[in-house]
Amino acid sequence: MATADSISDINRPATRSGYALLVLVAPLPPEQLESLLSRLMGLIPAEELLIATQNGIATDAYPALQIVAAPATNIAWTLTAADFVNAHQLAQKHQARAILMLGPDSGSLSPAALHDLAAAVLSAGTDLALPHYDPEPHAGLVNSAILYPLTRGLFATRARFPLAVDLGLSLRMAERLASAAQRFIAINQSDALLWPVSEAVVAGFTINEYDVGSRPLPQPADPDIRSILAHVTGSLFADIEVKAAFWQRPRRLAPARPSMPRHPYSDGPSDVASMIDGFRLAYTNLQEIWSLVLPPNSLLGLKRLSVVDAASFRMPENLWARIVYDFLIAYRLRTINRGHLMGALIPLYLAWVAGHINITDSGADAERHIEAVAAAFDADKPYLVSRWRWPDRFNP
Repeated sequence: MATADSISDINRPATRSGYALLVLVAPLPPEQLESLLSRLMGLIPAEELLIATQNGIATDAYPALQIVAAPATNIAWTLTAADFVNAHQLAQKHQARAILMLGPDSGSLSPAALHDLAAAVLSAGTDLALPHYDPEPHAGLVNSAILYPLTRGLFATRARFPLAVDLGLSLRMAERLASAAQRFIAINQSDALLWPVSEAVVAGFTINEYDVGSRPLPQPADPDIRSILAHVTGSLFADIEVKAAFWQRPRRLAPARPSMPRHPYSDGPSDVASMIDGFRLAYTNLQEIWSLVLPPNSLLGLKRLSVVDAASFRMPENLWARIVYDFLIAYRLRTINRGHLMGALIPLYLAWVAGHINITDSGADAERHIEAVAAAFDADKPYLVSRWRWPDRFNP
């Protein structure tokens, strides 16, 4: 893995030290990069701004900016352990006081969004500045079904996108993430995922969230939901296991932030019927595996769900929360092979998706449903804590 030690300057023989803001930009098409750089120039005086990018830029293209070459990484759809290590090393080398990390397709971010994320960490009042995206109703559903409600339920944070691809970091937040990343770098897993929200909560750092509007969220090279779900959810489960001593203690959930008006979207037709058929087939074929993971009450709930007609199909929020918590327990205990465990979760997740689509297609607000799901995770946390401490005991 390339590190910041090998970075050479592009625009000048040597850059000075002591910048206010270091901006790391993931590789972008030239036209997106040009637009983004013009927006960044409006954030703060150019002499206080240092840009690091993997794009090759002509030495005289932006004479007003200090631009250095960012280390090459395999960033494709989200930030990785290597990206956080590189960010901290660059900030140290150039004595930057705050960092803005912008992921793939960040050229679509508005000047206001860039300003809010950067200003938050430049003010010294925020350690982790998170974007609150305005996604289409049927987009980012792994986040809506699992990542957001699970992070909220355990760490008592309302961060809507805990795996956001654009972040503002204070210097101490960058140091914390780089330290967490080193354990993956040491075992040659530089592309491992990190969870900035849980790291900030455990450290007692300040988190703030900012509406940034709609943004095309980058997608993995392999769009197969099975690999995405296994990779992302497995990574979050592992992070939760590491931080178990922290999240088992009671914490008060922060008040809800004022919600911004969301843009109306009209998604195309979704193949709800095939998702429901897949769930029903799995209910027939995966009984033995599910019975190793889920308690009798949950199995009974799935039995009832398996005979609901497609138009009325909906995964109850409390049943879904209980399923995810029990899969987390099974992950910790290695009840079955972890790969097989994640495979057994997929038809249940798709059943949740089918129900969510039915709800939103009926005219209900997507965010209202997602918030109801998150509230169910909040309410059922005592069940998880009990099972974590006494894993052999199924609640009746």
